[in-house]
Amino acid sequence: MQIKRAELADVSNMKCRRRWPLLGALALLALLLAGCATQTRTLLSAPVAGLPARVELKDTPFFAQEDYQCGPAALATVLHSAAIPATPDALVSQVYVPARQGSLAPEMLAAARRNGALAVTLAPQLRDLLDEVAAGNPVVVLQNLSLPIYPVWHYAVVIGYDLAEQEIVLRSGTTRRLAMPLSTFEHTWGRGGHWAMVALPPGRMPRTVGEAGLVDALVAFEKSAAPKSAATAYAAALQRWPRNLSLQLGAGNTAYRAEDRQAALAAFRRAAEDHPDSVAALNNLASVLAELGQLDEARPVAARAVSLGGPLQATAAATLREIDAKIRESRSAR
Repeated sequence: MQIKRAELADVSNMKCRRRWPLLGALALLALLLAGCATQTRTLLSAPVAGLPARVELKDTPFFAQEDYQCGPAALATVLHSAAIPATPDALVSQVYVPARQGSLAPEMLAAARRNGALAVTLAPQLRDLLDEVAAGNPVVVLQNLSLPIYPVWHYAVVIGYDLAEQEIVLRSGTTRRLAMPLSTFEHTWGRGGHWAMVALPPGRMPRTVGEAGLVDALVAFEKSAAPKSAATAYAAALQRWPRNLSLQLGAGNTAYRAEDRQAALAAFRRAAEDHPDSVAALNNLASVLAELGQLDEARPVAARAVSLGGPLQATAAATLREIDAKIRESRSAR
């Protein structure tokens, strides 16, 4: 599958700090005059149905963040929460960009996937962030702890919140439990582009991410994941969206790479049944049927794929020619 998605534009001059910067009078004034924290105000005035008033994932591990290495530490935190052993030192080479003295968002996502986690970016909504925490998923966030004109970028991990106290709780810097006013967090998070991600074990789905976002994340995960992990992730997603063509094809492709032709056949057959005008589903089904020796069934499926035309017609035509060649060989051998 060739599904691509821009994860996030590079953040220039990314620098993580060991601790909160000491804001000067000008910065403090700007923070106080930054306007209303609109998401916080909306959330507190009309809480999300089913969202607990207070949550804290106290068992979330903590890795003190060294200078400029808050990215590896934050990523190690959520990977450990996903039962994937990792240390900041082991992750430095995967996410740290020396020229920028920090980590960029695409590297954070890619490294999480490379280490076996389903990494998914969240919508830029505070309510979604808190809902993921309530579901037991710690969330990596990008903050700008200073002013837009002099950014101090920082990755932290949200592990809890208290709506009554109007606080959010983070693993941040050298502070194991940093309680911050929700409104202050919203400002710093907003200046970081409202970027947030979860890193989950295969088979566990984020609570708030929609169908399109999850498909994008799974396609990216599949590229570096072991076939078994990718199969587990696709199976879980198909429980939620059983007729999604991209998920069906992904499940079939993953099974095929694992050399499980029967599982691939079942996935592609289901895709072709649900999406009879999908050239990709028909072509893949015909190809696997042919490999399994079911040529009489494979040929009309391949012919149907060719008749639909479109950008994959040449691929489907090649599959049909291969099937015809196998049929001739079979007849000549009789």
